[in-house]
Amino acid sequence: MNFNKNMLGLSVAILFLSCQKNLNQEPIRSISAETYFDSESALKTYANGFLTRYLPSVENLTRGDQYSDISVTTQTEAFLKPGFNALTTNNWTAGTWEQLYNVNYFLVNLQKSAAKLNNDALVKHYEGVGRFWRAWFYWDKVKLFGDVPWYGEPIDPNDEAQLYKGRDPREMVMQHVLEDLDFAILHCSQEDKYVNKNVINRYVALALKSRICLFEGTFRKYHGLADSEKWLQASLAASQELMSKSPFGLLGTVGEESTNYKKVFKSLAPQYKEVILSNEMNIEENRVHDASWFFSSGTAGQRNSVTKAFVNMYLNLDGSRYTDLPNYNKKVFSEEFKNRDYRLQQSIITPAYRKKVAGTETNDFAKVFPGLGSQLTYYRIIKWNMDDDAFESNTSSQNSLSVFRFAEILLNYAEAKAELGEMHTEEWNKSIRLLRERSGVNGKEPSVADPYLQNYYEGVSDKWILEVRRERAVEMLMEDVRRDDLMRWKLGQKLTVEMAGIYIPELGKPFDMSGDGKNDICFYSTSSPRPTATEPGVTYVQITAKAGDAATTYGINSDNNLVYKLDRIWLDKMYYYPIPQAAININPNLGQNNEW
Repeated sequence: MNFNKNMLGLSVAILFLSCQKNLNQEPIRSISAETYFDSESALKTYANGFLTRYLPSVENLTRGDQYSDISVTTQTEAFLKPGFNALTTNNWTAGTWEQLYNVNYFLVNLQKSAAKLNNDALVKHYEGVGRFWRAWFYWDKVKLFGDVPWYGEPIDPNDEAQLYKGRDPREMVMQHVLEDLDFAILHCSQEDKYVNKNVINRYVALALKSRICLFEGTFRKYHGLADSEKWLQASLAASQELMSKSPFGLLGTVGEESTNYKKVFKSLAPQYKEVILSNEMNIEENRVHDASWFFSSGTAGQRNSVTKAFVNMYLNLDGSRYTDLPNYNKKVFSEEFKNRDYRLQQSIITPAYRKKVAGTETNDFAKVFPGLGSQLTYYRIIKWNMDDDAFESNTSSQNSLSVFRFAEILLNYAEAKAELGEMHTEEWNKSIRLLRERSGVNGKEPSVADPYLQNYYEGVSDKWILEVRRERAVEMLMEDVRRDDLMRWKLGQKLTVEMAGIYIPELGKPFDMSGDGKNDICFYSTSSPRPTATEPGVTYVQITAKAGDAATTYGINSDNNLVYKLDRIWLDKMYYYPIPQAAININPNLGQNNEW
């Protein structure tokens, strides 16, 4: 798909000018809509413009989860800081409703052109495309605000009742979302010309339904709302159809378990064996991104790292739990990655990491492993990196970014089954087992609930649910689903977890991180000072170990794990954002969410 040319498709629409006008603006155009939508090529151009404008961005796809429980960042977002309120937020602006207007305009004028097109299947396909985007738009709005006003078509500029209406109930809005998804699934084509071409098709619509309905079903279950089973069953049905009646599967080669996982994320072209929809890069069209730069730079990015608690979730290769090992939380860096799920070494830097430095591939620890200047816990994320320092100081990364992939469908299937109480050996073997064995892990089912996960996922004791959550965290790391997962599971408090990192054997004493027999690093504090003599090749890092020590941004916990100190807050009202006061000033009927 040529993204540059497809901007023409949306050039007939303009940005909304104000809250009360955002749904009734007539597009600036030199030709009428009836004239414009007169051929399949025109419909394709306009619909592909939706992809150009509304496909999840590079920022969302690679770091949408950076403010979550498993990711550590230099700073947190405004939402998790004291003082965030309806006066400071601005996520109900004209631009945030532009997509809805453009989609509704397309849908209405598509019907006006239907007779001229004289192709009912074609019209319904593109109607399905439009309704796909409307469903996604409204789901995003419901996640943010709960109740929102539903508009199924552009509004007459004189219809003040519609322009100034209040918010419609979540139940009504989400029912419309489901209707839009079902229409898209029924009518969007699965012909070859639409599949693996990075456009909306029936399989993409099924993937979105699988995701949305799982979110809604589990949100309703854990937040005490009605009809959770209805939504879980809807997600399950969509997942099952993709699993049994689609051309997609897991990408992987037997004997290549140590690299199977990263092939999905580091490939220049989308791996359509597994990828259902992609934000596709193309060097000829100058479609490149900055993920390698962001995740390797201490200034371009947020020094993104993962937490010790998350690293502990990865299983051993034999399928046993790492957290069942004695003193699992007190293993030095070089020891904790031995015989672990291969996805771990493909997601963060470990002693096994290799990349090109100045054009030559190397495993030299001093060259491939950065200091605290570009990370925070010593578990630095590399999942989206090109593994070449040529891409680490500029916006030039060429690897395509998956939006939907088959692995998520297996996870959605497994979670819906587990939440419905229908997970057994058969369901496990066709979902979680496949994911684990793709990456070299024994796929045996759990015999009992994992105490470590029970403690982490407060209030959950079902072994199947816990294992699905483990697998989802590991498989979908930094793919813009973790924050949503915490919200739907009613675990918002996890956004304030301790940001712990590697184990420190002893303060004031250098130790070997890489396992090559040479000391690499020494953590010290005022109360546990560094050695008088400086040891060659050792980095010295000062932390605050106890009261009276010099203040730093690092501390140490009771397990002697490094801790990055960053204050964040969570209150249960934060499961929804406030309606911005600026919007309420224009339309008081919008009302405000509870406690905001």
